[in-house]
Amino acid sequence: MPLDWSAIRTDFPALALKVNDHPLVYLDSGASAQKPQCVIDSMVECMQSGYANVHRGLHYLSEKATSNYESARDAVQRILGAADPAEIVFGMNATSLINLVAHSYAAEYFGAGDTVLISAMEHHANIVPWQIAARRAGFDLGVIPLCVDGSLDQEVYRRLLRDHRVRLVAVTHTSNVLGTVNPIAEMTQAAHDVGAKILIDGCQGIVHQSVDVQSLDVDFYCGAGHKLYGPSGIGFLFGKAEILAEMPPMLGGGDMIDTVDYYQSTWALPPARFEPGTPPIIEAIGLKAAIEYIETIGLSEIFAREAELTVTLLEKLREIPSLHVHGDAEHRAGLVSFSLGSAHPYDVAQLLDQLGGVAVRAGHHCAMPLHNLLNIPHHATVRASLGLYNTREDIDRLCTTLRKAQRMLED
Repeated sequence: MPLDWSAIRTDFPALALKVNDHPLVYLDSGASAQKPQCVIDSMVECMQSGYANVHRGLHYLSEKATSNYESARDAVQRILGAADPAEIVFGMNATSLINLVAHSYAAEYFGAGDTVLISAMEHHANIVPWQIAARRAGFDLGVIPLCVDGSLDQEVYRRLLRDHRVRLVAVTHTSNVLGTVNPIAEMTQAAHDVGAKILIDGCQGIVHQSVDVQSLDVDFYCGAGHKLYGPSGIGFLFGKAEILAEMPPMLGGGDMIDTVDYYQSTWALPPARFEPGTPPIIEAIGLKAAIEYIETIGLSEIFAREAELTVTLLEKLREIPSLHVHGDAEHRAGLVSFSLGSAHPYDVAQLLDQLGGVAVRAGHHCAMPLHNLLNIPHHATVRASLGLYNTREDIDRLCTTLRKAQRMLED
């Protein structure tokens, strides 16, 4: 039986809202996805009848909370295809976990003459931590350039690997601006061929395609709960067990220790070593519910539907005069950044909200260097990003409202 996407849409209470007398059309899932009722319910239930601190108590509530918290780690292991739940580290977001790798691994073991490669399409979260770590440790940064279509230049990437002592490559799975899906398996193999490790920023990647970290052979892969239909306040990092075992902690405190005296301490085994203090218990339980929800629908079904909607979105946007879509890579996900003539993206986004109840993103999307590199007017774009709850009717409303906004801006 085909899935009833209309019924699935009703699982998300926010989508019943009206905005400026219009039913909400939510096309900003690339920033944060809406939450199904089951995620909300799981978090409320935890606070009402399942909450206590984890790993420390021997009473009923603590044991229940610990079991639920660790089962969230199992859920992330499952969706990433990791070999062991101990390879999954929780943090407050993906940014904090990239910082963990930058400071507890790169800054700890790299130095002068070493290079970390990032790409020209990275989110600030996968640029700034490496800049800070490079200043601390003295290693160099290199940048993989773009091709005209918005894909990464693989020939230059391989040349950079050959010509420099590259210790780690940090690259996004899917660009949050261009929608480009990078060839992670091939890039990982090329990095490993020269002895380099690789970290994948999967915040957009895991939402738009299946991920198996063992098949990809990546060394690190991170994601964020709030983009995966779960709550904010929690991110997750996969790290190969042997690498995590050699990394020192970045933050100290309770629960990340083995022994402590007044003058020295020893560290717990991963992942506890990297999770100091009270962890995001309620958020982890919400993340678990989100993963179970999308697994119930079926990841392949979600991704197939998104692929169809992406084709429709691109076709209809390109029918609008003076609208320019940024990025034309062959392999792309369900988010599209565009410019509408000379109009400022902020004006376009505000009119979409006021005239049609359409929620999109406007700005540089935390990818300022990319917007500057592409010489995009106003150094900003409008971005429409799809979620599993979107429909063709949403795309029609976006495009109809864009035409209305265009006429107003031209008058």
